[in-house]
Amino acid sequence: MVVRTATAILGGYAAASGLAALSARLLPLARAEATVWAMIFSFAVYAGLVLWAFHEQRLSRVAAVIWGLAAVTAGTVWLLGVPA
Repeated sequence: MVVRTATAILGGYAAASGLAALSARLLPLARAEATVWAMIFSFAVYAGLVLWAFHEQRLSRVAAVIWGLAAVTAGTVWLLGVPA
């Protein structure tokens, strides 16, 4: 239960913040507006991931999806680099 809770809280936060950063970079809006909309979206994503983490029976699936999503989004943001 400790690993599931840590994955839900820490991994969910990492995945939601990675998605927020990626969404802010890819949305076709002004930088400030894109950031605000991405942050609003990230709250719903975080809540959904935490709820799903405790609903899913298999811990391996939860960990793979949440930590994989966090790694992929963070890597994509890193590859995109800092906007000019």
